[in-house]
Amino acid sequence: MPGSIQRIGDQGWLALLGGGEFSFGETLDTDERWISKLDEGPIGFLPTASGSTDYAANFSLYLKESFGREATLIPIYRARDARRQKNVERIDQAAAVYIGGGVTDQLVQTLEDSAALEALGRKLASGGLVVAIAGATQAFGILVRSLLGRNILPGFGWLPGAVIEPNFDPGHDRRLRQLMEQEGVRWGLGLPAGSAVLLGPAGSQEILGPVFELEDSDGDLQILEGQSTDEG
Repeated sequence: MPGSIQRIGDQGWLALLGGGEFSFGETLDTDERWISKLDEGPIGFLPTASGSTDYAANFSLYLKESFGREATLIPIYRARDARRQKNVERIDQAAAVYIGGGVTDQLVQTLEDSAALEALGRKLASGGLVVAIAGATQAFGILVRSLLGRNILPGFGWLPGAVIEPNFDPGHDRRLRQLMEQEGVRWGLGLPAGSAVLLGPAGSQEILGPVFELEDSDGDLQILEGQSTDEG
């Protein structure tokens, strides 16, 4: 039904953030929400989409100062890094994995069919938490809009039948509608900066909105705002 967002698996939490600059406090509310669901332990940071070491250092400082949480770098920058057992172990050992924003192409191509992507799936299936923001969020749909080649690439498919547009502006929704026209796409999710959806066990979900849903490429946007469900 409208507003009930489907994802793979029925354990753990998947937090999809639309965007925003943590250094300016723009993601403070959404970060507080997913952090509230964490057990003890470090938060692993994946810099794959951006390739930046500064991003990891600055985010680690932000988590420490704002929430008293420790972050550890999971240094996956290239496809061979995603195959390294040490990085798989880092994912397994983290309380949560936060996938930083950047170029979606770089993220999906680096993690494609990798041991690291399998480890992220296990993290969710074992009751853990996986977080993505901005360009990384788009990767969890079935298709992504390439930022480099202007073509369409396969995503991770963690939201069956869905495509996701982060940093979404409902007044300029052409890119989401174009993704909706692709074969196999059944619905679209538009996440403005500062918004988030948290998808939990047994169909539970939390929405920090507004968040927008589109069921047809020519249809009207539906607003999913402030909804919280617990079907468990």
